[in-house]
Amino acid sequence: MRTTTKVMAVLITLAVAVCGWLASALPTSAAALTEVTGFGANPTNLRMYEYVPASVTARPAVLVAAHYCGGSGPAMHSGTEFASLADRYGFIVVYPSVTRSSLCFDVSTPGALTHNGNSDPAGIVSMVQWEIQHRNADAGRVYATGLSSGAMMTNVLLGDYPDVFKAGAAFAGVPFGCFATTDGSMWNSTCSSGNLIKTPQQWGDLVRAAYPGYTGPRPRMQVWYGTNDTTLNYANFGEQLKQWTNVLGVSQTPALTDHPQPAWTRTRYGGTGVTASVEGISVEGGTHNILVSGMAAMALDFMGLTTGGPTPTPTPTPTPTVTPAPGACRVAVTTNAWNTGLTATLTVTNTGTAPVNGWSLTFTLPAGQAITSGWNATYNPATGKVTAANLSYNATLAPGASTSIGFQATHTGDSAKPTAFTLNASPCTVA
Repeated sequence: MRTTTKVMAVLITLAVAVCGWLASALPTSAAALTEVTGFGANPTNLRMYEYVPASVTARPAVLVAAHYCGGSGPAMHSGTEFASLADRYGFIVVYPSVTRSSLCFDVSTPGALTHNGNSDPAGIVSMVQWEIQHRNADAGRVYATGLSSGAMMTNVLLGDYPDVFKAGAAFAGVPFGCFATTDGSMWNSTCSSGNLIKTPQQWGDLVRAAYPGYTGPRPRMQVWYGTNDTTLNYANFGEQLKQWTNVLGVSQTPALTDHPQPAWTRTRYGGTGVTASVEGISVEGGTHNILVSGMAAMALDFMGLTTGGPTPTPTPTPTPTVTPAPGACRVAVTTNAWNTGLTATLTVTNTGTAPVNGWSLTFTLPAGQAITSGWNATYNPATGKVTAANLSYNATLAPGASTSIGFQATHTGDSAKPTAFTLNASPCTVA
């Protein structure tokens, strides 16, 4: 009996020690995800969850984080880094949650694509207004992000409510209005397959029509996409960039292109810094489940949630006069094609012994191809024999140096690579 009593005492002591170690190992934040009810007009019976970090600032920013189809607000909370980043920066995260059977946001009906409409966006804005009224949130620092269906909703929120949202980051979504339907299905196969192609003006007009008469500032947009997305075709990456560059009135030619990670190609439009009007990140080999570690922090930087909230200052980059220079060249070409479109990346290398100061690369597109947008160069004309001219930041190519440029194009069946490259009128070899 005494032996049993001693064993029990030892076990209790060990249990207390383990519990104490676990308590010290767990995060000390007392914050938890909380459901809010009765938050205001809610025409589609959404549920609202909020995360208010223990370190919340006196006048916090608000980030709406919208879930994917089949997901929920709590799933978005537990499966992404936004809450832990809120702990660091002191903003509030609102997680709207769909209750309809599909568990997808309505980004399709006329009521969803209208300012002060009668669908999900109206309910989400009620959540934001509740935070402003009850948490002393800053109405001038409201942002949106989301994955898949939530990325579509991010596009819709920024289009419907430019007076509420200051910036957004969409992970694997589609342009505003791309999923529009009137048959009750809330699914648009033409859009999801990448076959809904419009001009920048047409895409921009869809956004402007959502809030007729609005003349105020428009929110900045960041777009993420994986090149191997088989759920929502990669063509929707370029279509979103066309839409938001048009809405924000900036050139479709990137002011800056870089690679935050080897497989990531980032293009900035309307400025070269983190406050550029539009930013696109294409992830080579990325799938539909694009939101992985590190991306959320980059989204916060773009939106301004890691600072006091930036005001974009577009800085147009002039194109210098091309000065022909001698020297051999080599061009490596990769393409990624889908039903009616493609993207092409061209890496140009100066294989000569003299630097090239100002360059123009001429090549021939196959019949039926037409360039719709490009980066790291200006392209003219869009079809046939095309000349790509340098921008100011990549005008000089030292011997052995390379620069990468690229474009998106439509095609009518022939998605072959361009041919017949010359650099400043000198023929290039093809790698």
